[in-house]
Amino acid sequence: MSNHNATVSWQRGDAAFVDNRYSRAHRWQFDGGADIVAAASPDVVPAAYTDASAVDPEEAFVAAIASCHMLWFLSLAAKDGWCVDTYADDAVGHMTPVRPGRLAFSEVVLRPRIAFAGERQPDAATVAALHHDAHDRCFIANSVRCAVRVETV
Repeated sequence: MSNHNATVSWQRGDAAFVDNRYSRAHRWQFDGGADIVAAASPDVVPAAYTDASAVDPEEAFVAAIASCHMLWFLSLAAKDGWCVDTYADDAVGHMTPVRPGRLAFSEVVLRPRIAFAGERQPDAATVAALHHDAHDRCFIANSVRCAVRVETV
């Protein structure tokens, strides 16, 4: 068993708050020292009350799944003797209505692009097997209700 901590903090400032016109910008702080500006998605909250340059929870959810998958893929590839030079993923999460006025992630699609070093290159079946095993081991993907799909590039 392991525990993972984050400190999420927000301050009202001089906003009235009860009129629902307050900043949704806040901070995420992690034990390693990372301090990240976060805010509600501009797709959810009017631009005047958020920070479009900040990470929103929905983006973080998609990034967490993609990152977990990548880390497992790299570990499994190294264990099998495949030397990975680069790994980039243009992941996207799709939200759809689950009932009137409520959205949920229905699917997260991972689109990793991987470059391997050396003359020994894995074939498509080997890469697919690595992705399958990485997905099976990913803590985050195993914790969510929506589908997580890998589209190899």
